[in-house]
Amino acid sequence: MTGTDHPSEPPEPPEPPEPAESPEPAEPAEPAGPSRDPEARGVRLVPALLLLTGISGLIDAVTFLGLGHVFTANMTGNVVVLGFAAAGAPGFSVPHTATSLACFLTGAATGGRVVRRVGSGSRRTPARLTLAAEALLLAVSAAVAFATSDDAPATVYTIIALTAFAMGLRNATVRKLAVRDLTTTTVVTMTLTGLASDSRAGGGTGLRSPRRTAAVTAMFAGAVLGAVLVLHNDLAIPLLLAAATSAVLALAVSGKE
Repeated sequence: MTGTDHPSEPPEPPEPPEPAESPEPAEPAEPAGPSRDPEARGVRLVPALLLLTGISGLIDAVTFLGLGHVFTANMTGNVVVLGFAAAGAPGFSVPHTATSLACFLTGAATGGRVVRRVGSGSRRTPARLTLAAEALLLAVSAAVAFATSDDAPATVYTIIALTAFAMGLRNATVRKLAVRDLTTTTVVTMTLTGLASDSRAGGGTGLRSPRRTAAVTAMFAGAVLGAVLVLHNDLAIPLLLAAATSAVLALAVSGKE
């Protein structure tokens, strides 16, 4: 090494790498709200079933007052009426009551098959299908009442058969929906029992009293309305009202309580 030689300068240190930009946090997924759940769209089951309970009272007013003391929605009362008729009590008919029971059971069996076939994972689908069928059957009943004499045997048996089948179909579906304290027809005895036994006077909490009270009130109101329409008009008007109500609910009912 000569005197003119200089030591080599050390290399400049490399610049530190720029820190990598941290990825922006992903936005949390929006929870599926009621608008995203098809089952939640429409009229909830509790108010819908309360309205149908009122329709049951209306239908029984039509058939009991207008078709010779026969029920087509309330089968508990129908079994009692059949007993009266079998004993020969005046004003009751074994053929009318037996027709109602047979058609109700046929409707319930049909409803059971429908629910098992289309109701997997859904409550809205079988409810809407059943109510659409009910609306059609009640509309045909109203048309028969409009077109024929109310006391003609063919009219009486046709309306009994159609309304009883519709109520059996609906009740099989409502049973599968399993909304507590709302069965739309078999409401009064057990609901009143629960209302009293679970009340504070009966040592309970009374938490479910509002729904039970609403169910009994709906049945009463429907019976009053049906009786007024039958006594002051004819059978067709209340049947048409029932058909229209079922049709609206068939389009609007949801699968949520």
